[in-house]
Amino acid sequence: MGLATRSSLRLRSDDTRVVSRLFIPGQELIGGSESRAANTVERILALKEVDVDVALEDLFDRFEHRHEDLGAVFDAHARRVDDYVTTTITRQRRRLLGAAFTHEYSIEGAAVCNPSLVAHPDQSGMGEGELRVVMSLRAVGEGHHSSICFRTGEIDARGELRLDPAAAFPVVGTLATSPLNRQLFHALLHDLGFDGETAASVLNSLDDRFSPLELEAAITKLQTQYDTRLNVVKTAGLLRLIAACIYEVSFDKATDLSRRVLWPAGPNEGNGMEDARFVAMSERGVSRYIASYTAFDGHSVSQQLLETDDFLNFHSSPLAGRGARNKGLAFFPRKVGGRFAALSRFDRESNAVAFSPDLHVWDKVVTAQVPWHSWEVVQLGNCGSPMELDQGWLVMTHGVGPMRTYGIGALLLDLDDPTKVIGQLPRPLLVPTKEEQDGYVPNVVYSCGSLIHSGTLHIPYGVADQSISCASVPLEDLLGAMEPSPRTGAA
Repeated sequence: MGLATRSSLRLRSDDTRVVSRLFIPGQELIGGSESRAANTVERILALKEVDVDVALEDLFDRFEHRHEDLGAVFDAHARRVDDYVTTTITRQRRRLLGAAFTHEYSIEGAAVCNPSLVAHPDQSGMGEGELRVVMSLRAVGEGHHSSICFRTGEIDARGELRLDPAAAFPVVGTLATSPLNRQLFHALLHDLGFDGETAASVLNSLDDRFSPLELEAAITKLQTQYDTRLNVVKTAGLLRLIAACIYEVSFDKATDLSRRVLWPAGPNEGNGMEDARFVAMSERGVSRYIASYTAFDGHSVSQQLLETDDFLNFHSSPLAGRGARNKGLAFFPRKVGGRFAALSRFDRESNAVAFSPDLHVWDKVVTAQVPWHSWEVVQLGNCGSPMELDQGWLVMTHGVGPMRTYGIGALLLDLDDPTKVIGQLPRPLLVPTKEEQDGYVPNVVYSCGSLIHSGTLHIPYGVADQSISCASVPLEDLLGAMEPSPRTGAA
């Protein structure tokens, strides 16, 4: 529409940003196969000591500069295969053993895309008109596996977004179990059609909050009742699966934010964590920042809630309910009418608003906008969380049209009833230019969260999944271009 100004910022994927991961020979094939770990260990143990020394020296020469502490990586992975070693071995041989079970993964090797932008929790030292920011992004590597990464930067007094260089040595966080929520288990089992008497016999024996160990004890008791209850094996498996999808991740405070990588940890996200939509929350009793993201296991998608106060410690848990189906949930920054609210694309093609009493279960959902214009005939969705203005909730949207071309548009929703569309851009604000068409996923501009600062809307967006850029538009101009919506969904 000629309203937005594109910046010169271009954040491109960097295939030298690697993390070390455990590698089990034989399990790298699609579909899996028998591990060849025993044979690999046997060959390492058969090497002459001089060959061990030469091989290890070569490894450190080629890889030490790519990792903060390569020796510690080898030591940790050697411990993972301790049960294959039955004799005493030297420290050098042990490290070579660990190296044989290590591989590098280029977290950005395929693409970077789908950024969201929020104000940084630390604004110390910023001048008048300046804002320190955190950008989350989706990093895609080998096998199209996705993780969530971060960059810091600032919007300067002139309104220009600048990103800081990423620090060396990206690192995956430390995993821990988390307290579990009985009501969430009931809701998730209800979605799966297994919230019956058998599940209740386990969950009703537990407190509202319980530990994974307490759950396991209750499941063990259930497994002795397979002859008196239905679906014991299936229910036990689902309870353990849900528990494994709830976890915490933490990083050392000294680790620069740009080094922190949220790596897939739950069984429902084995193939990736996609499209985190972060928002700063103003609601009491809620983490300072929350995000939804898509968990992908290689076959199906589900929604997860990510919570953090400081970008150091994160809590991840599944979302339940009709409104949390499919991709693209985006939370409002506060309650509306006493309930939590979120944008939803539960039907995969329309923009809806979902409501929840607790941020976890989203059963109430109302369609707000259906595809109407030519540029959105395939599907609609959001491009991040709503932003509150005096005039209403500003929502950045995406539309998919012919040739699977993505464009970014905008809506204005009623402040008190966000299921009402009170304004809409008649045409997309951004569509791929000729220079933005080519990439890993052609003809796509896409954002997961914009930010308003000093009367200007800043829209970070992915460019064909080959880079990230930013556009800005004065709020006054954007609102002035809004027209009444031609059509809305049924309330």
